[in-house]
Amino acid sequence: MKKSFGHTQLKRILRLLAVLTIKKYNPAIIGVTGTVGKTSTKEAVYAVVGKIRRTRRSSRNFNNEIGVPLTILGDWLEVGGLLFWCSVIMRAVINLLFRHEYPEVLVLEYAADRPGDIRYLTEIARPKIAIITAVGDIPVHVAFYQGGPEAVTREKACLIENVSASGYTVLNYDDDRVMGVMNRTRGRVMTFGFKSGAEVKVSSFENQTEQGRPAGISFKLEYGGSFIPIRMSGVYGRPPAYAAAAAATVGIILGMNLVRIAEALSYFEPPEQRMSLLLGLRGSIIFDDSYNAAPLSMKAAIETVRSFTAKRKVAIVGDMLELGSYTVQAHQEIGTLAGKVFDELITVGPGGKLMAIAAQKSGLSKKSIQSFASAEEARLSVRNLIKSGDLVLIKASRAMNLERIVEDLVKSKR
Repeated sequence: MKKSFGHTQLKRILRLLAVLTIKKYNPAIIGVTGTVGKTSTKEAVYAVVGKIRRTRRSSRNFNNEIGVPLTILGDWLEVGGLLFWCSVIMRAVINLLFRHEYPEVLVLEYAADRPGDIRYLTEIARPKIAIITAVGDIPVHVAFYQGGPEAVTREKACLIENVSASGYTVLNYDDDRVMGVMNRTRGRVMTFGFKSGAEVKVSSFENQTEQGRPAGISFKLEYGGSFIPIRMSGVYGRPPAYAAAAAATVGIILGMNLVRIAEALSYFEPPEQRMSLLLGLRGSIIFDDSYNAAPLSMKAAIETVRSFTAKRKVAIVGDMLELGSYTVQAHQEIGTLAGKVFDELITVGPGGKLMAIAAQKSGLSKKSIQSFASAEEARLSVRNLIKSGDLVLIKASRAMNLERIVEDLVKSKR
C-alpha cells in the first residue's frame, strides 16, 4: 500500500480507532500469516466462514500497519488521498459513537516484512484463531532478519503466541519450520496438509484438464475418519489445496461438517495474478503468477506446469527479491528445476541470469535460453518466441514488473 497523508500520524490515528472498534464490537478474529499462501488462505477462509457468520476479510494486500486497521474500520477496497482518509476517520468515529451492524468475524492477513511487524499488528487485533500457512527453507524477506530463516519463523510465531488458551492455532503439517514452533502457542493446535499425520488431510490430489486445457484441481479432504471429494475450478497446483485445507480446519473448529465446507469452497475465488489462467498471443495459454515470488511459491508454480502436457512449456521468470545472502542459492535451485521442466526459458534481472546459468547446467540447451535486464527489454523477444500450443509461466517478485509482459501477451492475442 502506498504511504501518504503523514504516514506516522495516520498510523497512530488508525491504530487507536481500530483498537477502540474491536473493543466495542468484539469480533472473532482469524489471523493468517506465512511467507507464501496468505492471500489465498484468507480468501478460502472467507469463503467457508462467510457461509455461517457475517464476515469481513482484508482487501488485496491490506496486511500491514495501515492495511490491517483500515480493514477493521470498514470494507474499504482502495486507498486514496486526504479526502479518503478524512472519510475513513469520520466513519470510524461515527461507528464508535453510534452502534452499527459490524462483522461477527474478521479474517486478517498479518505481514512481516521486518522484525516486530506481527507484534505490532497483534497489539491491535489479537486472533482467536491463528493460521501459519508456510515458511519454507528460504523465506521471502529473510534479507531483513539477522537470524536468517529461523528469525523469520520466530516472527511468524508471534501470531500464535497471542492466541489464548481458549483459542486455536492452525498449522501446516508439511512445513517443518511451521511445526517447529507449535509449542509456542497456548491454544489448541490443529494441523492440515498432504502428509499422513495431518488432522485435516489432502489426498488423491490431481490437476484437472478439459479439452486439453488446465481446468482446476480435485482432491479429497479427510478428517476424523470421514472424507469428501472437492473440486475447485480456476485454480491450479497444490497451493490452493493447502488454502482449502486450512479453511476447512477453521470451518471444523467453528462446527461445520465436511459437506457444508465442500459446498462453501466451491465459491472460492482465487486472487488475481496468482496462477491465473489467461489466453495469450497466438492461442498460447498463460499462467499469470506475476504478483510475487518466493522460492517456495516458485517451486510450486514450476511443479504445477510440470503436471500438464503441452506442445512446449515456456518460462518467463525474474528475480526473487529480499533473500539476502540466500539469493544465489535460491536462484540456482530454481534454475536447476526450471531446466528440467521447460523447453524455453526467458529470464529477467540479475537473479534471472543465475537461473539461466543453472538451467543450462541442468540440461536445457543454450539456444533455448534468453536473459534480459528488465521486463521492457524482454517484451519483443517474448512476443517473437510464443507459439500456438505453448503453456507459459510468468513469475517473479512484484518489483520486476512482469505483469507488463502478461498484459502485452493478452492484448496482442490473435
